[in-house]
Amino acid sequence: MRRSLLLLTAATTALVLAALLVPLALLTRSHAADRATADATSRAHSLATGVGQALAGGRGAGSGGAPDARRSAAGIVDSANGPGLPRTSVVLADGAVLGPATPVTDAVRLARYGRAFTYEPPAGGRTVLVPVQGVAGGTAVVLVALSESQLYAGTLASSLEIAGIGVALVLLGLLVADRLGARLVGSARRLSRVADRLAAGDLAARAEPSGPPELRAVAREVNRLADRIDGFLTAERENAADLAHRLRTPVAALRLDAEGLRDPAEAERIAADVAALERSVDDIIRTAREPLRAAAGRGAAGPSAAEAGAAGPGAAEAAGTRRPPRADLASVARERADFWRPLAEDQGRELGFAAPDGPAVVRADAAGLAAAVDALIGNVFDHTPDGAGLRVTVAREGSGGCLLTVEDDGPGFPAGHVPERGRSGGGSTGLGLDIVRRSAEESGGSLECGTASGGGARVTARFGPAPADRRARGAGPPSPGV
Repeated sequence: MRRSLLLLTAATTALVLAALLVPLALLTRSHAADRATADATSRAHSLATGVGQALAGGRGAGSGGAPDARRSAAGIVDSANGPGLPRTSVVLADGAVLGPATPVTDAVRLARYGRAFTYEPPAGGRTVLVPVQGVAGGTAVVLVALSESQLYAGTLASSLEIAGIGVALVLLGLLVADRLGARLVGSARRLSRVADRLAAGDLAARAEPSGPPELRAVAREVNRLADRIDGFLTAERENAADLAHRLRTPVAALRLDAEGLRDPAEAERIAADVAALERSVDDIIRTAREPLRAAAGRGAAGPSAAEAGAAGPGAAEAAGTRRPPRADLASVARERADFWRPLAEDQGRELGFAAPDGPAVVRADAAGLAAAVDALIGNVFDHTPDGAGLRVTVAREGSGGCLLTVEDDGPGFPAGHVPERGRSGGGSTGLGLDIVRRSAEESGGSLECGTASGGGARVTARFGPAPADRRARGAGPPSPGV
């Protein structure tokens, strides 16, 4: 690209300069010839005046007057011929020539009729002829002959100067084109290196917009594409980790069933298998989360709201492919509390539940609400000692939303601990609260963590109100995905 730009600039500049400088050189040559011709014409007229006076002075002065007049005229002609001066001659009426020998041509015969003119002989150069009238014996003719070198004197130096100017302008154009090409090529190469890094998996690579507007636009689009790819991959990994975390609930059910077996040996064996399964689930969660930690370490941007919910109900609503999700939080929370109640009784825990009468419909799907409730109750079982009670409460808000609160009688959150994805103060995967946070935020709510009145942990998830839906049927909870 850089070489092509240089060749194009050189060709274009050469053509433009040729169109300008060649006529200028020809004009300079013509001007030099006109100047030399004008000087020769002035010289011829001056010489004609002097020679005419000298020849006229010998008229009627006796037999010795004519030769003296011719000698005087010859002296004038000789003084007009010198080194570097045009060749000057005078042809008398009888054919005699004063000065350098000159043949009597048709041009001389024409000048004897009293006409002064300039002509270019076949041998080259230019000759000026001026008649001298009023002399004895007839009209004489003054000839001032200019050679080619005298006619175009000084044009070689002017042509060289013009050629030098042209070469300098071409070089200047090439220098400007080279700098412009270097800028264009540099921007394109940097953009190519960023694309190579992205292709190699470095999602932190970003292009610095530079160069012409077109390349800056491409750089911005490459950065936008990288952001979207990073967001989609992050959302995919989050969903994989969340789905793996949801396996904890059926695993807990298996553990409960194993502990209820009558045969102690069989119960111990199945419990060991369940424990191995739990470890496998934890490994899956950690593996799925590792790329997320790497992306966060590189400073990669997280997914946008639409990308983060690509696999959740919010994305479908944003895309306009189905109705907004609706689910009865009270019904879902009651069902999940009943699911965990046998395990709570087995560990000596008191599991309380409170919900308002009637449905508490929120902007979320039933599956997501069930996963959020399971995550909150599962955290209590995983991070509190046996016998620590817990309470699940559902309450309505004046704005139309609902609150899901889970409190426990355990030790509470570690001092200074801020629950967030990938961090846990209890040695877990740290994804349970993030599942709840995402479900709440996708519904337009939020998540708050604090301390219960008894000193344990309290987690409150605020879910946004469900949108009005004239097609909703019945008062019961909708099925998952509605």
